[in-house]
Amino acid sequence: MHTLVIDTAYGSTVGIVGHEPIQEQNSRTHVERLQVDIAAACAQAGITPQDLDRIVVGTGPAPFTGLRAGIVTARAIAFATGAELLGQDDLEPCAAAMDAARRHDPQITTLLPAEATAAIDATATCTPLTLAVNDARRKQLYFALYSHTSGVPTTVIPMDIDYPEHIAIRVNHAIRDLQQHHPGTQYTIDIMGHGAHTYTQHWVALHNPGAILDLTALDLGATGLALFAHLAENRTTAQPVEPLYLRRPDVSVPNPLKHVLNHAPATKDAA
Repeated sequence: MHTLVIDTAYGSTVGIVGHEPIQEQNSRTHVERLQVDIAAACAQAGITPQDLDRIVVGTGPAPFTGLRAGIVTARAIAFATGAELLGQDDLEPCAAAMDAARRHDPQITTLLPAEATAAIDATATCTPLTLAVNDARRKQLYFALYSHTSGVPTTVIPMDIDYPEHIAIRVNHAIRDLQQHHPGTQYTIDIMGHGAHTYTQHWVALHNPGAILDLTALDLGATGLALFAHLAENRTTAQPVEPLYLRRPDVSVPNPLKHVLNHAPATKDAA
């Protein structure tokens, strides 16, 4: 089976599962490069788009415009080729990758920086949680908190958008709730995703922070690409192929026009 992964939650990542992905980090040009990179990824795998059986597309959370470009492209290719189309959010794979690292999966651990593996080893006796993040700009982060049950990420705090200092407070509240139900359990919080290093000063307030990785599962090459697709393919309920923007729209309903002297309120269609 030939599976194409397309993700534009941060720059863009395009690849055929089983092969190294093609990544564009420049958010100003990744949309224009998308078609070229898809053609290159198919050529690298020795196939054409007509050979695709499945397309897995990242649904965010991420800024809307770039995210939408990836989803529209995936839908168009699926429509043209008849390939199955699946959505996959970008935060859950971070939790899955950190869980694999905690279980010393060599396919993951060999790809992590030394300081991350050292932090994992230092907190090996604690029950791990993963705070998965993505840069939301405007000094905010998209985030979700996961625990790990039998190798499957389980949501503790659902996806949301907030300022890093508020995220730390919310995570600590969640830890206190967990400790009430599991007295004596010691937890550690790994942070993974784009933007994790940007706000390191806020993570010191977290209850027992562990490894901090400013990358996502898709930055782990062919291994991360396979992990991303595996989560989408093996869930019991398919995720909607819709962009997870999470931020409220910037536009708002305008205020009524002002009264003029003693006249009735003006209207926009008045003569």
